[in-house]
Amino acid sequence: MPAAALAPTAVAHPPRGAAPAGTALTVARASAEQAWNSRQLAAPITVPRLRVWTYPAPGVVFGCAQAALHGEAARAARTDCELVQRRAGGGAVLTGPWMLSSSVVLPPDHRLLAGGTVASYRWLGVLHAGLLRDLGIPAHALAPDQLRARPADPALAWACFGGLSPWEVIADGRKLVGLAQLRGRHGVLLTTGTLLWRPDWALLCRALDRPETDVTRLDAATTSCAELLGARIHIETLAEGLRQMLADVLGDFAAGAAA
Repeated sequence: MPAAALAPTAVAHPPRGAAPAGTALTVARASAEQAWNSRQLAAPITVPRLRVWTYPAPGVVFGCAQAALHGEAARAARTDCELVQRRAGGGAVLTGPWMLSSSVVLPPDHRLLAGGTVASYRWLGVLHAGLLRDLGIPAHALAPDQLRARPADPALAWACFGGLSPWEVIADGRKLVGLAQLRGRHGVLLTTGTLLWRPDWALLCRALDRPETDVTRLDAATTSCAELLGARIHIETLAEGLRQMLADVLGDFAAGAAA
């Protein structure tokens, strides 16, 4: 892409609804994204499938081991944002207009899955880091040996962006892109979430009844494209770049599989 297309620009919040915003980006609530992910793994996967997402409104997506947290948050009704349970593991994720996500669905014998669960993340983290560096963001994917040298904050174990896993992307020492994975008999789902600008961490902490100090901890543990660039990035430019790079790497990706 030309340099002008990559220049950071202001971007308005996506419109409400689930209609695609251009060819690369789907605007949908977190529940619609999770439903799409589940449908893909309901039948045998023969070719890779791909979707790039953003969200018209905030939502909290709980990991598969957080059913009790999800139920408690729903009963307490501390927020009116959407509360969703996902099948993949990990901590709670705060989705919203500040996040660009992707879903990649691969056949179980796909070449990119060779080497096991952790190795399956490597290409995806490296791809995201490369795309962000092209935009002027000093990002890199965190290798397992680098991760071992970084102490985790146990107080943030409940939040996806409060901790780091192998091959997730950091910049300025803080988390920028989160990764998750779900393996089924029909295929494997790999998902990502990139912080475009600072999320409403206070909303997430209220929903889960976490102390105000966790907002400060999440701010310290994370960064965003806008913070690193000094301006908001054009979301459709980033979405198009991400979709194109993913399609190039997948190789056998079929255009019809994006529907």
